Amino acid sequence: MSVIENSKLTVVGAGAVGSSVAYAALIRGSARHVALYDIAAEKTEAEVLDLSHGAMFTGSSDIIGGADISVAEGSHVVVITAGAKQKPGQTRTELAGVNANILKSMMPQLLEVAPEAVFVIVTNPCDVLTVLAQETTGLPVNRIFASGTVLDTSRLRWKLAQRAGVSIASVHAYIVGEHGDTEFPQWSKATIGQVPILEWQPLDGQAPFTVDELDQIAVDVRDAAYKVIQGKGATNYAIGLSSARIVEAILDDEHAVMPVSTVLDDFHGVSGVALSVPSVVSAAGAEPIRQTQFSPSELGLFRRSADALRAVADDLRD
Repeated sequence: MSVIENSKLTVVGAGAVGSSVAYAALIRGSARHVALYDIAAEKTEAEVLDLSHGAMFTGSSDIIGGADISVAEGSHVVVITAGAKQKPGQTRTELAGVNANILKSMMPQLLEVAPEAVFVIVTNPCDVLTVLAQETTGLPVNRIFASGTVLDTSRLRWKLAQRAGVSIASVHAYIVGEHGDTEFPQWSKATIGQVPILEWQPLDGQAPFTVDELDQIAVDVRDAAYKVIQGKGATNYAIGLSSARIVEAILDDEHAVMPVSTVLDDFHGVSGVALSVPSVVSAAGAEPIRQTQFSPSELGLFRRSADALRAVADDLRD
């Protein structure tokens, strides 16, 4: 349970993702109090009732919710999942216009009832929405950031662990850049234990990783959400778990290193866009680790990612 006494998390949006974030937070004991807010009153009340019925099994956390934004009052962390969901074949950036308008109208209301909260944006395209929400609110960049590539990194480590025959905790690798089509793995710093990824010898007698194989793994990770959406209509369980984990790092003041997406200021020459890089996540929010190193090719990919997101944000400002 959180080091903050009577810690409160509000999840905005009672759809598949939002309800999964609330569910994961309750099971993990991420916060003492969990609130679910959505303008769809009947849906929200049903989700809260369903979650409440499991209270006997979730420890000391409790949940409230409804269609009145006052349920978010006094929140320490607000996770925003509200917005139009991604359809099969639709890219995250195609969602930008609709969800940007939703967020712009909602943020001032949330700040009124939770003025001291740290805001975590999960709604896609989360990187672009983070830039626009930060500009709209004027919040310090450490207090409003996106879940970014935390989930993508989990997908990557899972695939590498399966192939290498080790536990996920023993894989040290990050997806960085956009949470989307221009994201990429930071292979130059990826290790299993302390062994560079291309030098790892699988214990089951399989051949070592090759560059081509790693390239394919990167594509599989990038496109993983599309595959899930095609099959079941939405991604929800893993993003619920990863969002709850981010909440814990904030409420427990962990200073945990996670690849969340903050608005950058002269990070390897990139400014004014939100991109995922390894960052220290604590009660103060998120702070990018400026000593993060890229290979020359990775730096090129990082700047390409920045250019792509800057173009989307500029279109939405026009």
